[in-house]
Amino acid sequence: MKKIAIFAVFAGLAAGSSAFAVYPVYNQQPMQPQYVQPMQPQYVPVTGNGTLSTAANPNRVTGAVPRVGSSAAAAGRQYYQPSDYDRLADSGLYIGLSVGYTMSLNGGMRANYQNEKDAYFAPGAFATANYKKDTILPLQLSVGAAINSDIRVDFSYSRYSGFSYPDHVMTGDGVGGYTPAIATGGAISSTATMLNLYYNLDSYTGYMAGGALRPYVGVGLGIATNTISDYLVYDPEFYGEYGIEDGITYPAGTLTAISDIYAYHAGGTTEQLAYMLEGGLSTELEGGIKLDFFVRWTGLGKVQSSGSIVVSQTEWLSTGMAPIGTPGSEEPGAYDSVFHYTNWYESGNLGTLDLGVRMRIQF
Repeated sequence: MKKIAIFAVFAGLAAGSSAFAVYPVYNQQPMQPQYVQPMQPQYVPVTGNGTLSTAANPNRVTGAVPRVGSSAAAAGRQYYQPSDYDRLADSGLYIGLSVGYTMSLNGGMRANYQNEKDAYFAPGAFATANYKKDTILPLQLSVGAAINSDIRVDFSYSRYSGFSYPDHVMTGDGVGGYTPAIATGGAISSTATMLNLYYNLDSYTGYMAGGALRPYVGVGLGIATNTISDYLVYDPEFYGEYGIEDGITYPAGTLTAISDIYAYHAGGTTEQLAYMLEGGLSTELEGGIKLDFFVRWTGLGKVQSSGSIVVSQTEWLSTGMAPIGTPGSEEPGAYDSVFHYTNWYESGNLGTLDLGVRMRIQF
């Protein structure tokens, strides 16, 4: 009986609950989501004057991107290629070695003592005489680093040789004019140590030869050590002594003339302020090796002798047997006269215009 009563209670509770419950009624099937095809964006190019172009939409650019300056206009614009733009950029430390050829040698020697008393007794280049030029192949070793892709600096050591004192000079004749004289010796060499600064110009000029060449300019300042070896100047002229007149017989042993004047000039070494101006084109080889093809003007300062001149000359003496100017009136002395002059310098500025190539190995 208890079980029946309990069952009746639960049945009554269930019936009461159903009297108050409200359930939703679905009169139709649920709606399926509807997918709308998105609209393609419409691109309308704008012309240079700010108005909308009525041209058809541009095609998508495919394939290789045009180079800088290309005439390709598929997208109506030009593109930079960073790999090409940076390919020749300078970076890091480098060691450079250059060899050149001196196309032009400027300057010459001149006697600083031309206003000295009796200066014509010491033959030399009273009028400026250009240096003698052989084959000059200046060599340069440099060590430097790139500050950025446009600027680099280096220290360089250069050596010049292959030129010398001139073969012929115009020396004083003692009466205000000049006479030719022959010179030998006087080899000249120069070493220059400089601090150089180089600047790449491609930001102004653009790359050249399709990006294979990069233009640059450079300046440098330093010290040059210029050396000239000993040299000899020979004047073969015959000079009569002042106050000696033809047609007069002078006592035997009277000095009447001199000839065959040899002037031994001692060489010298001097340190001078030096500078250089350079312009060129850079390119790159495999392995980070760069080549600079350049034209360079170098001012090496002054070349100067030591100021010591030893003069040897033949003296002619009257025989006392005939008037001067007739056969047998004069004879050479038994010995040559020798004179020593000091602080009588010869000097001249030196400049070279070189064409060359430099190899730079970057680290």
